[in-house]
Amino acid sequence: MVTRWWAVAWSFAAAAGFTSATCAQPSGKISDDVVKIGLLLDMASIYSDITGAGSIAAAKMAIDDFGGKVLGRPIELIFADHKNKADVASTQAREWFDRRQVDAILDVAASTTAIAVMDVAREKNKIVVLASPAAATITNEACGPNFVHWTYDTYAMAHGTAEALVKRGYDTWFFITADYVFGYALEQNTRDVVTKSGGKVLGSVRAPLNTADFSSFLLRAKASKAKVIGLANAGTDTINAIKQAAEFSIIRGGQRMVGLLVFLNDVHSLGLGTAQGMLLTAAFYWDMNNETRNWAQRFFSLTGKMPNMVQAGQYSATMHYLRAVEAAGTDDTAAVMQKMRSTPINDFFTHNGHIREDGRMVHDMYLFEVKTPSESRGPWDYYKLLATIPADSAFMPLAESRCSLVRK
Repeated sequence: MVTRWWAVAWSFAAAAGFTSATCAQPSGKISDDVVKIGLLLDMASIYSDITGAGSIAAAKMAIDDFGGKVLGRPIELIFADHKNKADVASTQAREWFDRRQVDAILDVAASTTAIAVMDVAREKNKIVVLASPAAATITNEACGPNFVHWTYDTYAMAHGTAEALVKRGYDTWFFITADYVFGYALEQNTRDVVTKSGGKVLGSVRAPLNTADFSSFLLRAKASKAKVIGLANAGTDTINAIKQAAEFSIIRGGQRMVGLLVFLNDVHSLGLGTAQGMLLTAAFYWDMNNETRNWAQRFFSLTGKMPNMVQAGQYSATMHYLRAVEAAGTDDTAAVMQKMRSTPINDFFTHNGHIREDGRMVHDMYLFEVKTPSESRGPWDYYKLLATIPADSAFMPLAESRCSLVRK
């Protein structure tokens, strides 16, 4: 069910000064004379700061920058809160496809809800592009010809962060894991990296999603005497676990708390005093070059926050979809997917990105270290780049893929 202010649909009309391609008279085959995009997000809970209103703003920016129309028809954006419930997400997706004539869903926050929506889209032959979920399952067992995983995944996060830490001597691990598909995938991917790098996993514990009290989980992790307590969770769960670790003198006792999926918003909430020295893997940082800075400043002027990698990915994915519709001359699923897959992605988010046969959008990833308070020049100046992880090694090799679309 769609509720509160985010249930309102937005339509964006073309304004003066756009290119002739976007301001042309209607041409091509557009169903219902409108290109309709849907976002199913967490608007008020654990992942709302990561996706939520910021992802809506990013998609709106892409639509505005495209000119508000494609092939002479208006672009309409609708969105809803799925409340992190798979049944709510799938019901909403079905209603959107059947009654609202949504052409594509361009994000579904969280992995379990994303996979539920993918099942509906598979039945309806619709496009789903995912900017925020993490589970590598999306391009493995759950893959499909009309699905794209855009920003990052658990394989990339594990290989970026865990490899760097084991090389630095942090070779014994204990996991506190979110008790659903994303957490399982992130823990397993990280376990694989730790053991292959010569480290050892001493144990793990599963914590329910949106846990307020991590004390019992943290005490078990502390008792393990592992050098690293790996947090296979995200959002406010990661923030709460790190903050509560201080109450048990975990960091002062010599163990290292490591968030395996950390966003810029998390560092902002924790503060540099707490987050300094943390290693993290990300697909995007706002202060990397003039392109990223210029786009981020526009985003900040709309939202009052600097964008995280999911929100930057949302803009990139939305723009790529619209360009594919324009190039295909239709919003037909097969034609649009063919253009999306055959067209490289070159924008402020990534250069020379491409969509593989398993649906993985492959691009460079980055290893960052969180700055100390004295190193930061001001608000949101949080990361320093340690390494670029090339696209061909950042994501799971196709030889290891379990996707049915991959020819081996």
